[in-house]
Amino acid sequence: MKSIKIPVGILGATGSVGQKFIELLAAHPVFTIKELAASGRSAGKVYGDTVNWILDGFIPEELSKLKIKECAEQFESRVLFSALDSSVAGQIESELADRGHIIISNAKNHRWSENVPLIVPEINPGHLELIKKQKFNNGGCIITNPNCSTIGLVLALKPLQDKFGLDAVNVVTMQALSGAGYPGVPSLDILDNVIPYIEGEEEKLESEPKKIFGSLVSHGVSYSDIKISAQCNRVHVKDGHLATVQVKLKRKAEAEDLISVWKNFTAEPQTLGLHSAPVKPVHYLENVKYPQPRLHRDVDKGMAVTIGRLRECSLFDYKFAILSHNTVRGAAGGTILIAELLHAKGYIM
Repeated sequence: MKSIKIPVGILGATGSVGQKFIELLAAHPVFTIKELAASGRSAGKVYGDTVNWILDGFIPEELSKLKIKECAEQFESRVLFSALDSSVAGQIESELADRGHIIISNAKNHRWSENVPLIVPEINPGHLELIKKQKFNNGGCIITNPNCSTIGLVLALKPLQDKFGLDAVNVVTMQALSGAGYPGVPSLDILDNVIPYIEGEEEKLESEPKKIFGSLVSHGVSYSDIKISAQCNRVHVKDGHLATVQVKLKRKAEAEDLISVWKNFTAEPQTLGLHSAPVKPVHYLENVKYPQPRLHRDVDKGMAVTIGRLRECSLFDYKFAILSHNTVRGAAGGTILIAELLHAKGYIM
């Protein structure tokens, strides 16, 4: 007998991340898109006639015919994925959670709320316990996905933290254009150029891992004491955030030990066999020229991190390069994986 899928809605459905949600959920085995919402300018219009579709291929036909709702309207779907811009996301998400909706958000607004979990399913699934402390009415709650560059970094650091401990991390990112949304960075700013500043990005990268690696305590999360320094650059690449990382370990290790823990790393999403989970969260590449965005951003459905160029560092212990797909693992795909984890654990029925 065919199982009944769980209906979901997408907030901010016309934007670039909203479109990626639609692409990844169109044939999902657990969830089915029933409602799309956007700003008042789009509300009441047919999605296919309104959206400026920027992804490869076509809009799924059945979704192109859906009428767009305004975010303040009533939703039949209990589960809502939020791709809203941070300028409006905070209040809208809180109001919808207070109506009993489960909000799984890609926006930054609630990441630092005391009882809102900041989740990377392979790293801190236990932080979902924070939902029980939230005070929204009717069983509503908010769960957040970290910044796109944070996700790639912490997936590479998690096996090292578990095995050797991490004292300090220095990271320099080269971030893709799609991370700026659409229309994004003006062409005359980025062609033949690198922009060594992305507003708010360094602060997120230096602080979010501390909550993700933190421990649950009575008042919420006790943050990790890892010291992190970040510099973030926008580069002329469509998709895929590349980062060069230096780490100082708490316990001595050989290079082969680091490679081994990366290659053998699995976590709860793999054990549960979640649909969007990569078979291997981390791939180590031996070629000294790898990883590269054009070649490796889509590894394992775009949900895995690729690592390369591990070598000793004269200032820290080791240095290496990491690559992650910013709109898949770092945005819509990572958020959907959280929803799959919630479903597997009985939070979504």
